[in-house]
Amino acid sequence: MIVQNGEQVASFPVSTSKFGLGDRHGSYRTPLGKHQITDKIGGAAPLGAVFRGRNRTGEVLKPNAPGRDPIVTRIIWLRGLEAGNANAHARGIYIHGTTEETKIGKKASYGCIRMKSSDVVRVFEIVEEGDMVSIVNAPARRAVKELRQASLKKAQPAPAS
Repeated sequence: MIVQNGEQVASFPVSTSKFGLGDRHGSYRTPLGKHQITDKIGGAAPLGAVFRGRNRTGEVLKPNAPGRDPIVTRIIWLRGLEAGNANAHARGIYIHGTTEETKIGKKASYGCIRMKSSDVVRVFEIVEEGDMVSIVNAPARRAVKELRQASLKKAQPAPAS
């Protein structure tokens, strides 16, 4: 979901790691916590454009194309900002499109946040490099409430001394 100024402005189903949560190199787990967007890759790519090593291969796949599971459509690269996700950038943790759209909403990735191609394009158009991303393991309603409270706390002026 996308929260701006403490208010939910959009919500999308995603998939996280089928190996669970964590940040250890080689674990294929999804790292929780605060991240920052470092790069947005593929802005002009068509839906289903295949990426390898963050570069387009020239191949374009349809949703649910059998037999393959590449990164497609857009890449939003994340840098972890906390001890529990400090390896995220080096591990190549992204928000990206997937051809396996029938698995969205299930634990299916190798650490990244997967989205339907049409949804990741919408997110890509909204977010900017430098924006903050929180990956949480909580129901959406509770996550929005906590983000709203953090936003309000940040907006309050510091007490006068």
